[in-house]
Amino acid sequence: MNLQYKVGFLGVGNLAQAIIKGLVETKALPPDHIFASNRSEGKLQKVAETYQIQARATNEELVDSANVIVLAMKPQDLAAAIDPIAASFQQDQIVMSLAAGITLRSLEKKLPQCRIIRVMPNTATLIGKGLIGYLASSKAQTLSTVVEDLFAPCGQVLGVEDEDQFEALMIACSSGPGFIFEMMTYWQEWIEERGFDPKVARDMTVQTFLGASMLASQFKESSIEELMAKVASKKGVTAAGLESMRELEIERALRISFEKAALRNQELAKNT
Repeated sequence: MNLQYKVGFLGVGNLAQAIIKGLVETKALPPDHIFASNRSEGKLQKVAETYQIQARATNEELVDSANVIVLAMKPQDLAAAIDPIAASFQQDQIVMSLAAGITLRSLEKKLPQCRIIRVMPNTATLIGKGLIGYLASSKAQTLSTVVEDLFAPCGQVLGVEDEDQFEALMIACSSGPGFIFEMMTYWQEWIEERGFDPKVARDMTVQTFLGASMLASQFKESSIEELMAKVASKKGVTAAGLESMRELEIERALRISFEKAALRNQELAKNT
């Protein structure tokens, strides 16, 4: 697959690099159709050399080079990067924002002439196993194919209907790996306390989470609850542990964590 888009990344952080890697390695785009600018020149040059893409010295030059612009800077840096060059964006350009907390409405105020899409990948994008959610503005409703073309090399692409769904997807799927890694540290620590070497304990933990996820993925006709029931026999070892988890209200703790993350997202929206 060789697409005709010219894609510019305004910022080359981890998510931008993961997307660039996916585009280059799957040959979805030739490197000379991928452009990047970045506040740190050293980091920009390193990424450009690694993937043989085209570096641009300024954000304005980047906008002039591409027909799809990916806003890949931190949310708090977006206004400073975009506001001085807003007039450089053209009506036929597509803008994809990776910035958490900045709504379509806010982006449309800054760039009313553009077709805007919010995109939220998660860290598994780095290995082509990500989940990439997106929400299109009214002007960009017909651009789902563009999102699929650019992000399919990085994982599963999923469109959502509104900002509330986008926030839920971001917390459950983009922040979600962080919550899962936190749980995995508890798994590993408990195994180490039983005398296992840290490396072995890590491997045991990773394989357990990986195996459970792959089972759920392959047995799509079964609900998660049904898969759990197959593991937990009545009055068995697993059932005893699950009963304790429910008594300790693990579900409530996770829900509170999700809601705290949602509140932080809303704070970012207000502050930016």
